[in-house]
Amino acid sequence: MAKAAPKTNTTAEPSEEELLEAGKGRPTPSRREREAANRRPLVGNTPVDKKAARARLNSEREKARVGMANGEERYLPAKDRGEQRRFVRDTIDSRWNVGEVLMPVLVVFLIVGFVAAQTAAASYALLLVWAFVALFLLDCVILWAILRKKLTAKFGSMQKGTYLYILTRTWQLRFLRLPKPQVKRGQHPAL
Repeated sequence: MAKAAPKTNTTAEPSEEELLEAGKGRPTPSRREREAANRRPLVGNTPVDKKAARARLNSEREKARVGMANGEERYLPAKDRGEQRRFVRDTIDSRWNVGEVLMPVLVVFLIVGFVAAQTAAASYALLLVWAFVALFLLDCVILWAILRKKLTAKFGSMQKGTYLYILTRTWQLRFLRLPKPQVKRGQHPAL
């Protein structure tokens, strides 16, 4: 069995340098001092910093707005991204849709309904409104059937939510659509 090494007697007093090295050599800072040292602004506090940040943010927003209007893929919202959605947009924008004139027609019918509130003209106006809405829905169903055939021929399958996308795109007036139409009327997208 191995014997333990003999202990050396270390009863000498530590020197002054050893004591300073063992301690931190300065008093503990107060809580107020530590909090003041940790406090820093999240955003620049100077008016120049704020103005520069605002200008940078405005330029980024303008760049994103122009990019979205032009149909740049990285600036588009998720519902508008992808080749299928671009094909659907171009197909809708290349033709006249009943939904484009639906809103102005509804405004005219609303005015006729207010002017001739209790007459037969108001009843006919209401009947025409419902007929126009039915015509709009029929146009959307026909467009959906056409697009379904084209999309399955070109891409193999149809993306989920395409019918609702068709409804919302055809309902909008052409100059209010975002992303802006990239094709002219009659300029159908290639298969």
